[in-house]
Amino acid sequence: EISLGLVGSEMCIRDRWDSLEHVCWLEKRCIMLSMTDKKNHIMVNVETTYLDHESDPARARYLFAYTITITNEGDTPARLLSRYWKITGSDGHEQEVEGDGVVGQHPYLAPTETFTYTSAAMLDTPVGMMQGHYNMMDDSGSRFAVDIPAFTLAAPQKLH
Repeated sequence: EISLGLVGSEMCIRDRWDSLEHVCWLEKRCIMLSMTDKKNHIMVNVETTYLDHESDPARARYLFAYTITITNEGDTPARLLSRYWKITGSDGHEQEVEGDGVVGQHPYLAPTETFTYTSAAMLDTPVGMMQGHYNMMDDSGSRFAVDIPAFTLAAPQKLH
């Protein structure tokens, strides 16, 4: 289901299917994605912000911050072990980023606990996307991946 409308005084596009909701603010700098891994009950919420004061469009440098909140909605504790991101600019240029934990940490999430962190991505185009996954492990030693569907990175555009 896709809709275009107003939320308060802001124009937005809203996509919704199953447990995934993607809201793109057209005049603000925030894009939100919420999804829940149905098997392991891990919810991931993403908010992105274009950092205009840190960007330099004349040099094809567009910096985006993204804030991610991970929530354990299940009954079993889990630890985030590693992450993988594929970052793609609108020109098709891809960057892959993978490594241990997130922001130097390996958060342990008991049921109902959340962990929030902020990081950044640099693109050479004003629009792009990120997608990836977290590798996690529950207390029994079972490993699982939490997929993070593609979300948009976009410098704000004025509507005419």
